[in-house]
Amino acid sequence: MTEEEKLKLEKFGFRLSRGGGHSARTIMVEELQLLFDYVDDPEASKQSYLDAIIVENCLGKSSQSGRRITSEIISTMYGFDPNIPIFRLLRFFWSKDIDGRALLAALCAFARDPIFRMSVPYILSIDVGVQVSREVLEAFIEEQEPGRYSTVTRASVAKNINASWTKTGHLSGRGIKIRTQAEPTVANTAYAAILAIMMGHRGRALFDSDIIRMLDVSVGRAMDLAQQASEKGWLVYKRIGDIVEVGIPSQFSISLNGGSL
Repeated sequence: MTEEEKLKLEKFGFRLSRGGGHSARTIMVEELQLLFDYVDDPEASKQSYLDAIIVENCLGKSSQSGRRITSEIISTMYGFDPNIPIFRLLRFFWSKDIDGRALLAALCAFARDPIFRMSVPYILSIDVGVQVSREVLEAFIEEQEPGRYSTVTRASVAKNINASWTKTGHLSGRGIKIRTQAEPTVANTAYAAILAIMMGHRGRALFDSDIIRMLDVSVGRAMDLAQQASEKGWLVYKRIGDIVEVGIPSQFSISLNGGSL
C-alpha cells in the first residue's frame, strides 16, 4: 500500500497503526447502544461523547479511572466524530437497523481496529458447525504478530475476539465456541459495501473482499442484499449480466479522494 493510499484511508477514518481495542475489550455493543441513546444527536462532537462517558457516567462505571479507560478504548474503536465518514455512516445505519447493530459495530471495528481486522480471515475460514478453539486462535495471533504479546495478553486478545464474533452471530456458545452462520441485514450490506469501496474494491471483485465476506453469505445473496440496499437509496448497485457497478449514494457526501465533500 502506498503512502497516498494510506492517507486516503485515514481520511475516511480507517486506523492502520498497530494495536487496537481488542487488546482490552470487545466491540462493546451494549456500551455503544447506551452511548448512542444518551447522545442522540448524530452531529454531536467527539467531546460530547467523552463528556457523556466521563462526566455524566452514562455507562454506569464505578470509578473515574474506569470511565476514562472506557472512553479511550471505545472512542478509539469508533471515532465519535461526525467529520469521520466511517463513523457518520455508522450512526446513520444504526438509526435504520436494530437487528444488524452488532454487525454494524463489527464492520466499523474492522476498519478501525487492526487486531480485530487481523482475525477476519481466520474466523471466515472455519466451516459452520466446527468448534473454534481459543488456543488455535492464540496460535494464529502469534503467527501474525510473532513475539508481540505475552501469553496472558494473547489469551485475553483471543477471548475478546471470540466474544465479539459471538455478538455478531458468527460464533455461539459460552465456554466452547461453535462456528455459526451470521444473518446480515440490508443495512449491514450497504455499510460493508461502502467501506469496501473506500478500500479500493470495485465491481464484481468487491464481493470477494474480506469486509463483504464478513456478511457470511454467498456472493449471490450479498448481491441480492446490495440490490435491496440500492432500492432504499443506501447504495448504488447496478448489474447487467456479469458487469457489476457499486457506488456510494450522493446523500452521504463522501469523496473517494478521501473524507467528505
